[in-house]
Amino acid sequence: MAKTQTVLVVDDDPAHRTMLRTLLTGWGYAVEEAADGGTAVDQVHNKPFDLVLMDVRMAMVSGLEALKRIKAFNPAIPVIIMTAYSSMETAVRALKEGAYDYLTKPLNFDELRFAMARATEHTRLKTENRLLRDALASGFEQENIIGSSPAMRELLETVGQVAPTEATVLITGETGTGKELIAGAIHFRSARRDGPFVKINCAAIAETLLESELFGHEKGAFTGAHRRREGRFRQADGGSLFLDEVSEMSLGMQAKLLRVLQEREFTRVGGEETVEVDVRILAATNRDLLAEVDSGRFRQDLYYRMNVVTLKVPPLRDRTGDIALLAQHFLRMFAEKNRKSVKGFTPQAMDRMLRYAWPGNVRELMNSVERAVVLSRFEYLDTHDLPLAVREKSERLQGPAAPVAPVADMPLDEVERATIVRTLEAAGGNKSEAARRLGITRRTLHKKLKKYGMMP
Repeated sequence: MAKTQTVLVVDDDPAHRTMLRTLLTGWGYAVEEAADGGTAVDQVHNKPFDLVLMDVRMAMVSGLEALKRIKAFNPAIPVIIMTAYSSMETAVRALKEGAYDYLTKPLNFDELRFAMARATEHTRLKTENRLLRDALASGFEQENIIGSSPAMRELLETVGQVAPTEATVLITGETGTGKELIAGAIHFRSARRDGPFVKINCAAIAETLLESELFGHEKGAFTGAHRRREGRFRQADGGSLFLDEVSEMSLGMQAKLLRVLQEREFTRVGGEETVEVDVRILAATNRDLLAEVDSGRFRQDLYYRMNVVTLKVPPLRDRTGDIALLAQHFLRMFAEKNRKSVKGFTPQAMDRMLRYAWPGNVRELMNSVERAVVLSRFEYLDTHDLPLAVREKSERLQGPAAPVAPVADMPLDEVERATIVRTLEAAGGNKSEAARRLGITRRTLHKKLKKYGMMP
């Protein structure tokens, strides 16, 4: 049995909304209403819709402004614009902002029904995914780093400033955020770009072997050392060495690494010859290194030697504007790799992905899209193609903020502060989600957090 499609009707004329509700319900659609563009944007954030039917001229937020915000949140939602004030300029602007179609009032019901039918068929999906590909092409892409969100633009701008220098760079961020890609971007935009870019995961190599991996060894240095072996430092001479998960090194290895950073020379395991190298160090960790220093697990002198420039890669939950771009990029990549004819996402699937917190960050998103593409049977990935965690947890995020119990004789500022605290807790500390639930912008939330001494 076909799923009933839900349409959001946006019009500041109550009589026109009522007429459209009656008409569309008779055609088999489920209908919800909004009296202005701002309310429509909020409803799209709070619930998935198959189609939006929206008037242009409204008192609070215009249809064109609401269209722009809706498409920025979820490019896959088709929006049909309607107006009693027909003009070529308005029509062109609406289509340019991503409207699927443009109808004039009084509506021709046959035209409306035909436009809505087309908008919910594969022709609509093809158009929407073509727009998404255009958005991807215009996004900020650098050494396979995809992102047009303010957080990523700021990070990549800093990368552009740091890359031409010889500074040691410490890259921090949660697992799966793409720290290795940032290191690669620094190397390939530096004067060392023609030199080697050598990578080593310090957490993946046993402590007894890490010294040999980094500095090499002489023949006979230990059992199984049948010949001299050059280490990663020597391999990276004239280029860059990326030390991933550097916080996992033992204190003894940290002391040896510190000497190399200071002297630019080392001795192979079992050898006496001093080897000089010209290597730029790029290091990464998902831990708080300063906290590791305080706990005695990381050398303070090494921390300050490595912490010349620190770059923090934002988690995916703080750059939700990039989810659609990344998802479409991964879809095309894995569709080609697996020889599948998958073309895009349904609006509902994209809506679920936008609402999910992605604790595994970009790596989790990439794996989820690859799994969906491999198991897909149709041209467009739907919600049932997504992992169970994405389907279930994204539903949980749709709920309103936890209510704050009224407190007698409490000043207004304290009530506001308590509301913010409770909402942040309910949103799991996610400021973007908390701001959405409170009905304010993230910038306004930051101002209030500073006002109440809840952030520096």
